[in-house]
Amino acid sequence: MIHGTLPHTMLSVTLVPVIKDKADLCNASELAFVLEPSDVIAVRDRPLMLDCQVEGEGPISVTWRRNGVPVPTGPGARAKLLPNGTLLIPSFQKRRDGDSGADSGEYDCAAQNRFGMLVSRKARVQLASLPKFHTHPESMSVNEGGVARFQCQVNGIPEASITWERDRLSVNTKDSRYTLLPMGILQITGVRKTDAGLFRCVATNAANTRFSHEAQLNITGGPPRVYKEPVILSGPQNLTLNVHQTAILECIATGNPRPIVSWSRLDGRSIGVEGIQVLGTGNLMISDVSLQHSGVYVCAANRPGTRMRRTALGRLVVQAPPEFVQWPQSVSKALGGSAVFSCVAQGVPEPHLIWLKNGKILTPGDNVKLTNNNSTLALTRISPEDEAIYQCIAENSAGTNQASARLAVSLAKELPDAPVGLKATALSSTSLQVSWTQPAAEVTDGIIGYVLHIRKICEPDSRELQEAISKTTFQHDLANLDPATTYSIYLKAYSALGASPVSSTMVATTLGGVPTPPTFFTKVLNDSAVQVLWELPSKAGKAEGFRLSYRKVPHGDFQGPLQMACGTNAHTIARLDRGAVYELKLAAFNGNGESDCSKRLVSLAEDGTSAKTNGGDSQCTCRQGLEGSMGGIVVGIHIGMACIIFCVLFLMFGYRRSFFCRKGTQDSWAVPRGDEGGHHVQNNGVPKPAVARPSETIELMPQGRNELGGLNGHNGGVNGINGVNGVNGMNGSANGGAPVGSGQCHVHIEQHHSNLPGSGTDTGTG
Repeated sequence: MIHGTLPHTMLSVTLVPVIKDKADLCNASELAFVLEPSDVIAVRDRPLMLDCQVEGEGPISVTWRRNGVPVPTGPGARAKLLPNGTLLIPSFQKRRDGDSGADSGEYDCAAQNRFGMLVSRKARVQLASLPKFHTHPESMSVNEGGVARFQCQVNGIPEASITWERDRLSVNTKDSRYTLLPMGILQITGVRKTDAGLFRCVATNAANTRFSHEAQLNITGGPPRVYKEPVILSGPQNLTLNVHQTAILECIATGNPRPIVSWSRLDGRSIGVEGIQVLGTGNLMISDVSLQHSGVYVCAANRPGTRMRRTALGRLVVQAPPEFVQWPQSVSKALGGSAVFSCVAQGVPEPHLIWLKNGKILTPGDNVKLTNNNSTLALTRISPEDEAIYQCIAENSAGTNQASARLAVSLAKELPDAPVGLKATALSSTSLQVSWTQPAAEVTDGIIGYVLHIRKICEPDSRELQEAISKTTFQHDLANLDPATTYSIYLKAYSALGASPVSSTMVATTLGGVPTPPTFFTKVLNDSAVQVLWELPSKAGKAEGFRLSYRKVPHGDFQGPLQMACGTNAHTIARLDRGAVYELKLAAFNGNGESDCSKRLVSLAEDGTSAKTNGGDSQCTCRQGLEGSMGGIVVGIHIGMACIIFCVLFLMFGYRRSFFCRKGTQDSWAVPRGDEGGHHVQNNGVPKPAVARPSETIELMPQGRNELGGLNGHNGGVNGINGVNGVNGMNGSANGGAPVGSGQCHVHIEQHHSNLPGSGTDTGTG
């Protein structure tokens, strides 16, 4: 039975037992591992033993699992459970496809007593094996005085020990020219003719012994007499090791003259001297590697007396299994309370953390939160089902580690009752006074003090402040508070066993005024629903909540108010009358009263988002009831409609007179008045009798003559120009041909009241 080399640190945490009575305080001890199973390489048909020794309050039951499945240990089973918790497999079996009796896999043991369950680390159990070589040495010819290198590779479990033979005899390892490296490499420097022969490697482990193919070494000629540049035959390979293991970086070079091999780090740091050794002519060995040895190493083959050199690089990565820098601590908590466990581990690569509850993976839920990359476990609203052993498992590629703690849930009768009669009163703009009912004398004797919890309303729990108060004090002043700010306050009583349930929560506001009026928006969702959105105060506690009221125009009564919490900033009002007009008003409030409200009218006939209200004309004093009569609203609507109609008529008349102006052929001409001629000139030049008409003058005056214009006479008729005050029609004509400016014209209308009969009667023709 061969134990693996994977390092592992077993952590034992002393825990606090559940207090059932005073005797338990001295006699109880927590469940903890004395010895956990470790990685093992087993030999076929040989016995295997896996350790699991536990201490704690009995009775303790121990069970084993392989790959998460319970291992049968009853009568007739292949595995036996010894009294000390050790698992014995009398004859280890090789894995076969579909064979449930195969014994390789990951094993863990679980220990359980009345406090909960504890699970050990996983131990990897492998079957020793030695397959065939996948790399054999190759024959080569080397000049006398040169360098020879042979390599063979085999993947054994455990790693095989490799030796070399020449002509079926072990090579002389005392000869300094022969260097054997653990990864199956044989180096021969300063080759001589006596080194010629057949070389093979021999691999041996607990499972078997194997021989590689033979390779011939031929020695040709004498030492070279010509110059040869340095050449690195084999440079360092990338390595990944765990701390405390040994790293060997190969570097063998040839050339004439023989090159000098040196080592350095690519980052310029010193390699150091402690634990550093050179094997052969240039191989670097680092014993007991640490994290500081990680880096890129440079092998340089230098030609003596010159700066000529060749280099090769290799990266060394050193890993470290997880180690805890902060352990979870066992606690006793009351029903309904909360508990926090912290677990911080370090290692390379960075460990991954998981939590177990009584040996099973803990899944976050409503009252279970995992934060900070699983390093913090928080349980709220604790119930009896939460009483358990909680384990923090840290894992990375270098190993695993575990720490455990227990949560004990105290019965309610062991803890003080929640304080009652909590009251809060504002003393000034920066202080509040909190008081509560003094409990009975027998209750007070068991209380060691109170803790007052205070935070601004709508602030997160993490911003909560706490003040400790003496057990004989039942009134406390909170000072240095913010003016006009609302606070949430509750109280806990503490005994030697823990905290009471929380008291009722009080909300109180310091003096200093009411909130500022809120700014809000409206969005019509459809013809019967509108959404109201508003801006929250920039600072927490400045508003305790909001009140929203609405009414249908022109009805007088508001519906509501609908009261919303301080963190709410939107509300949808549905089931309104289709297409109707509604008036909305919104106010913020605190303990000092209600702010002025902001209000606006919303028509459900229009979709979209309205403009936001502001602190100007849209503010009202919500406490004044039904101010602002509906008569004013109706008058305003009629005035608006009249303005729209007037604008439309103005634009229509302006357009027609502009068109009439462009038809003219003179720089300035006027429509004749009734007293300035008895006939009008028609397009065909035939006079037509004058028509009696009111005393009104319409003048069309061109504003410029810069642009080219001109109209033919038969296009110049202007018909049906309507006046005001009963003037229904006028005939006009103009002789075409004269160029006129095309600039815009001002239309001046003079109205002269006349008592002439026929005023407002249209007798003209087009």
